[in-house]
Amino acid sequence: MSGGYDLNLFASPPDCKFLCSVCHGVLKRPTRLSCSHIFCKKCILKWLARQNTCPCCRKEVQRKNMVYVNKLRRTIGHLEVKCKNAEAGCLVTCPLAHSKRHQDSCPFELVACPNEGCYARVFRSALAEHQQRCQQGGQQHCPLGCGATLGMAELAHYNCYLKLRNAWSEQQKRSQTMLQGLLQRVRKVHRASRLLRRQLAQLSHLLGDDAACPEGSAGAQSQGALEIEG
Repeated sequence: MSGGYDLNLFASPPDCKFLCSVCHGVLKRPTRLSCSHIFCKKCILKWLARQNTCPCCRKEVQRKNMVYVNKLRRTIGHLEVKCKNAEAGCLVTCPLAHSKRHQDSCPFELVACPNEGCYARVFRSALAEHQQRCQQGGQQHCPLGCGATLGMAELAHYNCYLKLRNAWSEQQKRSQTMLQGLLQRVRKVHRASRLLRRQLAQLSHLLGDDAACPEGSAGAQSQGALEIEG
């Protein structure tokens, strides 16, 4: 990526003395080496990261001897530049040093709609009109009658049928989970009742045997008494 200013940005071709011999753009933050050659700060730092010599004369570079040429920077700042929105229709030219100030107020600058959820980008000059037409600031009811209150951005992709179907699926899953839990409880109760019936049957059988024994003993004693009397 170039470290200097794009030549197409300028209202007229800049003098060659303002050009960086590394990126061939107009010098940005001009930096002079001890050999007197001047480059963009970004360009020379990238160059020195690979080799420690001047790109022009190949003399060894001592970084501590690098200096910023502020006078040249101010001179370049007075060069006339076109607005970066020239292709969109802006005809303003201004000194490079003031281009940021113009950009912040340029009517052809694309700006985002401030309404939450609206992702439109419009010219700054048309923003007020867009905000009047933009319905995202207000709310509308779903036209399909589900009762949801939505903004325009949501309304464009809202599908209440899909939401209802997803809600129904979730409810079905919850119902299945509850049903499985109830079935497990019913099985436990059924097993417990069968065990209880078996225990009651055994208890009843035991109680029946105990009741029959005394009657048998009394009968045997009566029979023995009759035999003695006879």
